Amino acid sequence: MADQMNKIIELPLSGAFLIKTLSFPDPRGSFHVMLTQPTLQKAGVKFEIKMEFLSISKKGVLRGLHYQAGAHAQAKLVTCVKGEAYDVLVDLRKSSPTFGKWTGVRLSERDGPTVYVPRGFAHGYMALSDETQIHYMVDNMYAPAAERGVRFDDPTLKIAWPKVVGPTCSERDMKWPGINSCEKFE
Repeated sequence: MADQMNKIIELPLSGAFLIKTLSFPDPRGSFHVMLTQPTLQKAGVKFEIKMEFLSISKKGVLRGLHYQAGAHAQAKLVTCVKGEAYDVLVDLRKSSPTFGKWTGVRLSERDGPTVYVPRGFAHGYMALSDETQIHYMVDNMYAPAAERGVRFDDPTLKIAWPKVVGPTCSERDMKWPGINSCEKFE
């Protein structure tokens, strides 16, 4: 097992990808390798965990689209450890070939992929089950003054969120600007 690496699946946005979990089932249950440092190195990613979070949400809760600006930008490793979520990434890097584009992936405790969200992206998710738990790690410390966001229902982006009753959002998330007015990255 020590020489096995997780499979990397490129996402449509430049630099973003999924990391497939290695699963080892047996009669007792199963054991999962979520990610390895060699997997990240193979993808050209240097990631040092600075903070780790667990977010618990009820069905229909939408969190995001969040990012940290400037020197406080964060790359993220995001995994759904309970339930199911629709995870969305938006590329805010003006120099990127996928600038202004978004992609969404379903994350589930059943198949356990991890999403790598590069610095320069806005990120959010919608909980699709009664209790959804999202575990994520970031490579830079949180700085309240650098907190930014993009409106989740921005008509320019046209994100195809799953249909749920609601969604339930924080007041803060309802007030973020659209992509045309938000702070971007070079």
